[in-house]
Amino acid sequence: MKIVVCIKQVPDTKGGVKFNPDGTLDRGAMLAIMNPDDKAGLEAALRIKDETGAEVTVLTMGLPKAEEVLREAMAMGADKGVLVTDRVLGGADTWATSTTLAGALRNIDYDLIITGRQAIDGDTAQVGPQISEHLDLPVISYAKDIKIEGDSVIVQRQYDDRYHKIKAKMPCLITALSELNEPRYMTPGGIFDAFDKEITVWGRADLKDVDDSNLGLNGSPTKIAKASDKVKKGAGEKVAPDSPDEAVSYIMGKLKEKHVI
Repeated sequence: MKIVVCIKQVPDTKGGVKFNPDGTLDRGAMLAIMNPDDKAGLEAALRIKDETGAEVTVLTMGLPKAEEVLREAMAMGADKGVLVTDRVLGGADTWATSTTLAGALRNIDYDLIITGRQAIDGDTAQVGPQISEHLDLPVISYAKDIKIEGDSVIVQRQYDDRYHKIKAKMPCLITALSELNEPRYMTPGGIFDAFDKEITVWGRADLKDVDDSNLGLNGSPTKIAKASDKVKKGAGEKVAPDSPDEAVSYIMGKLKEKHVI
């Protein structure tokens, strides 16, 4: 069994966020981590590997420094790493990103693709389902439990206050929630092994069945009008009620005004 996990290097917001003049994130100037949802998806793949002996490949698109998260993934137990990096791919929105990743995935053998539900630097939850559309694969999103049964996957899909239990034949794509599991730590031996392994690096020329008009900033249908690391808020309304009863009356009135109650 072959599993590909799409992971992303995202800004560690604790270290501050920086922007380019065009409004895109200046990823090269920020501290970075592996996206939490993606790390849960990786852990799910590694648990399947532990049970079945599956081969796990991690795939990422980003700057050359994104090699760091591939090394981390291999130190956790992934077998192979593929980095897609090229200047022409920079500034991509979800459409251009999913097009790029699908172009890379067409070069890889897989039975199952796992992505995170969403990345903390965008929160769109679009890339995973878009990849499935590009590759004409069934998709199960918001996975909170994954099991393998023969040539099928059985997934508990989170839905409001309950879950759906869905079975799909492979190949298929699953998007994972960070609550899916508790990812394992890297081991000292795993770290040494990870740095002994060679990472495959692909550029634009290695992408299969993609058009330049759908790549990078120029191929992105959505554009950032304005970006800021801090959202300014107004001072709000200040009141000084004369009694607890008056305070309660004021609060209840506001709740009714906003149709909360």
